[in-house]
Amino acid sequence: MSIEWVNQAIDDLRAWGRAREVEVDADEVRLLCDYASDYLNVNELGDFTPETFDELLLSIYPRKVIAPPESAPETVAAARTLVDYLHEAAQVSGETAARMRERLDAIGPRMAEALADTSNFGMAKSLFSSIGPESLEQSIAIPSGELPDLGEAPCDCPGCTPLPAVRLAAPEELLAALEHVPMLAEEPLPGDGDPLEAWARRVAHLLEQDTGGAVTGSAELDEGLYDLFDMIYRLQVRVPVGVIGDYLDELGGEGEVDLAAVLGRLERTGLLRVDGDCAELTPLGVWALREHYLSLGIDAPQAPDLAEADARGLIEGLLDGVPTEIAEDDINRWLSVREPAEAAAELLAAASGAPAVARGIAITIVDRLGPEAEPAVRDYLDDQELRPHAIHWLAARKLPAPPLTQEELLWVSVDMLALAMPAAEEDPDNFAENMAASGPPAHLIEEMWRVDHPDVVEVLELLGRSITDGTVAKAARKAAFKARSRSIR
Repeated sequence: MSIEWVNQAIDDLRAWGRAREVEVDADEVRLLCDYASDYLNVNELGDFTPETFDELLLSIYPRKVIAPPESAPETVAAARTLVDYLHEAAQVSGETAARMRERLDAIGPRMAEALADTSNFGMAKSLFSSIGPESLEQSIAIPSGELPDLGEAPCDCPGCTPLPAVRLAAPEELLAALEHVPMLAEEPLPGDGDPLEAWARRVAHLLEQDTGGAVTGSAELDEGLYDLFDMIYRLQVRVPVGVIGDYLDELGGEGEVDLAAVLGRLERTGLLRVDGDCAELTPLGVWALREHYLSLGIDAPQAPDLAEADARGLIEGLLDGVPTEIAEDDINRWLSVREPAEAAAELLAAASGAPAVARGIAITIVDRLGPEAEPAVRDYLDDQELRPHAIHWLAARKLPAPPLTQEELLWVSVDMLALAMPAAEEDPDNFAENMAASGPPAHLIEEMWRVDHPDVVEVLELLGRSITDGTVAKAARKAAFKARSRSIR
């Protein structure tokens, strides 16, 4: 998926909606654009066709997204908004837009049926929706959980709070970005010497010296910039601007902080980028902060480029925790230099015998591949652990595939729930909600203890703790006892 064109499209769509006072479901439209990019070769807005919406809403969306049938009108409405924007932005002709609307009229009544039809479900969705929508779509160990309180400065001891490894932009990209920093237009960097080194010194001055309010407009806020940027650097994810606002309010004391004005000033520094309701460090900001840490003698590791790794390195790197956009770029670049069959063979070889979470990442990446990967996937029908996944992959593409036996269905059910365990531990309430909405029935749980899977006891205990239905939870606890007893013998 090309993150750049999708991000730009959503930014433009939001601006279009604001100008016309049109309510835009940006998250839903982003999801449609992401899937169109991933699976339908849509590389820009002008590539959308009437047929694109048929595939998106009646095939891909039901297979990938955990959503109740009654949510179909909301998704179709988001698609209609996208069509309106495509037309007004001259991305499609009036005739094409009219045909798109006719398609959406026909899709509307059918989409709810598609969402309810279990034969449409993809592997990750069909097996109990156990990870939650965001995790299912990414299938990557992305940092999650509640954001730390930005009002609490991190420990000053580097040994207690090691910095995460960060991905750095290429030097030529950083140099090009320097030309567009508003702050530097007013006070250019020295003309002699390395521009990036001069940039690092400028940033260090802003963070460490008494700037007297020259950065934010408030001396009190300027004093807290180091802690603010340090925390965002450590999080490596977009931070809600409201969280930043709360932090700034604490620094500002009793005076009310004009958040929009302060964020605007911080964007002018070239260190922060605000996108809608969230903010993140720019590549220039990440680079300069890392240089500052190094100058202080703090270990500031650089993350490897996973696109250059082998399949095992790619999976292990994703397991270490990679922000979504970086992970998507790594995966796409990794796949771009391999034929589909070659990529599938490498990933499945790395997945064979691996823990469930690693296997889940590999399987989800393979799920992006088209029928050209069939020979490599078919080779793993003889692998006990990967056979159920291979069967589902083939069947989803309407390729000849053997049926899943009851034993295989039970095994892959446990396997997918094992993949859910890390997410369940981080957010047990979300996991419990998903299980209540689409968890396995009691009669299936009762049989899971027979499965020869290394995580079966932990999976059943997790179900016993999480399922709100007392009867089903009791069945899970009873099955866990049987599974544990069997392993003791």
